[in-house]
Amino acid sequence: MKPMRIGDLFKQYLEHLFWGKRSEARGVVMAAQDRGVPARKLLKGVIWPAMEQVDKLFRDNHISRVVEHMATRINRTVADQLQPYLARKPKSGKRMIVVCGKRETEELGAQITADLFEAEGWSVWLLGTGVPNDEVLQLVGALQPDVLTIYGASPGDIPAVRKLIELNREVGSCEGMQIMVVGGVFNRAEGLADEVRSDLSARNVEDALRAVDRHPVRVERPDVPEPGRRRKRKTAGRKRARARAKATVGA
Repeated sequence: MKPMRIGDLFKQYLEHLFWGKRSEARGVVMAAQDRGVPARKLLKGVIWPAMEQVDKLFRDNHISRVVEHMATRINRTVADQLQPYLARKPKSGKRMIVVCGKRETEELGAQITADLFEAEGWSVWLLGTGVPNDEVLQLVGALQPDVLTIYGASPGDIPAVRKLIELNREVGSCEGMQIMVVGGVFNRAEGLADEVRSDLSARNVEDALRAVDRHPVRVERPDVPEPGRRRKRKTAGRKRARARAKATVGA
């Protein structure tokens, strides 16, 4: 049997996805997996671009909320089914915490990101959405991860993302940790990743995997006020923030 190209597989899968045909969509992907297409390739070449396509069409008002919800749920189900088939490298000792925006497509992107980094040997804690900043910082202090990944965000999420990054830098609960933003509004707004002062940025999970390989160690940025925004830089304020966080972590 002639192997199906990943592009053809993607088109076939997408057609089932938009019609809400759950069993047909699952069947296309799992049949390809049975024929020897690696789960990693299916996640990167079919599930991830389908997720991005659904998100873009919904934001551009080309599909309804009903279709967006159906497609996202099918996509997540198939991603769950592929996860056990991922070939796994030995544990590397590297650690990552993943948080994400509020939408279901963003939770799916965070999940696939966590799955693929785990397959690369990372230990990953997937928090998802809705975790308060102080609780994220508590876990950062306890785990001392190499990377905190923020997957996806809508424009309304940016103040909270900015605050999370600022608090982490002020508190210093994990000095060497890099903060990486991936996807969402960071793909659509040029310069936003720099504005929120992330260490790394990536358009998708493939870029994210490359980014941490190319930049394994955090390089501290100059502490320069951003245009149009007043930023507190008082030493006393940083000390108070650090003391509050340490007290919370130790509670």
